[in-house]
Amino acid sequence: YRRARRAAYSQSIARLQQASSAAVATLMKIMVDTNAPASTRVRAADSVLDHAAKAIEIEDIEVRVAELERTAAEQSTRTE
Repeated sequence: YRRARRAAYSQSIARLQQASSAAVATLMKIMVDTNAPASTRVRAADSVLDHAAKAIEIEDIEVRVAELERTAAEQSTRTE
């Protein structure tokens, strides 16, 4: 049951990742559409900025984790 649930979840994540390009294109299109209400354009712009900031945070965390893992591996090698 757990394997089936994990497989279904993985498929859902893959579909979300595939759709992310279209989602970004939609947000950007709305953001620059002068015929769209200002509140809609602001919301689209805010969403783009928010997601960009989160992506930077995740990237920074990944770099820090990789550095910690490298340091831990080096220390493990030295103590053996």
